[in-house]
Amino acid sequence: MPLLLAVLLVLVSCESEPTNGSDANGSVAEVAASPSVDASPVPSTEGNGFDPANFDADSAIVDNPWFPLEPGTHYVWEGRAFDDEGQRIVRRVEFVVTDLTKEIAGVRAVVGWDRDYNDDRLGESELIFYAQDEDGTVWHLGEYVEHWEEGELDGGRLWVVGQPEGAKAGIAMHAEPAAGTPEYSQGFAPPPWFWDDHARVSDVGVRTCVPVDCYDDAIVIEEFEPRFPGAVQLKYYARGVGGVRIGWSGDDEEREVMVLTRFHKLGPQALARVRSRVLEQEDRGLAYGRLPPAEPLT
Repeated sequence: MPLLLAVLLVLVSCESEPTNGSDANGSVAEVAASPSVDASPVPSTEGNGFDPANFDADSAIVDNPWFPLEPGTHYVWEGRAFDDEGQRIVRRVEFVVTDLTKEIAGVRAVVGWDRDYNDDRLGESELIFYAQDEDGTVWHLGEYVEHWEEGELDGGRLWVVGQPEGAKAGIAMHAEPAAGTPEYSQGFAPPPWFWDDHARVSDVGVRTCVPVDCYDDAIVIEEFEPRFPGAVQLKYYARGVGGVRIGWSGDDEEREVMVLTRFHKLGPQALARVRSRVLEQEDRGLAYGRLPPAEPLT
């Protein structure tokens, strides 16, 4: 049986929490980290020390070895999750590093295009903005998300640094991630956006295998929201690649499990098509802003 098919069959059939360690072959079993969510998380308003003065003219060039964002790189993760009603769904996430940049809060960021599919139907399409500071830390500066239902656009929302008021950048990846690193914010947008993801490095030097390759020195990062205590998403990162596996721990009702099934560079024509699609999405997001402001009836 091909490795990809075998891995996906394991993922679709598994409904229990990942077990510690690896399987007899040392390959595809989850290597789960124990959740260690603190009851008193770091206040989101601290902003992790984001300062536009710490970024230079090359801030859109993201070459952090654990989170490289080379334009044209195409990632595909596949697996399964459970919806709000407890029904199992097949999940696929595709992410492309575009060759577009955007200035946010005085910092030039690279634009990533992320699309989430449930049972082969597009659920969300996101433009995500990342920039790397002079020390090598990668920052998440915000995102514009469109929600899709049965092939129809069901609305969109945007948050970036300073918009809405109080929105703050977060850390996507430290320059030198290490176990024991204090908990940090991955970004914050106040209600009604409710974007408040936190993270901590829980393990390093982990071996994990996915259809793309096997990695001996992966790091594991726990992600969670303080308003959902006990629900933890586990993300595995490999040097020179980025995210290779997603797992879960604790009381995560979604129980998402995915592995990297494709990792390759797009050709010039394919990248041009991505650029066109991304600009179309951005244009939809800018449409209302091109209208004159609403005025009182006189």
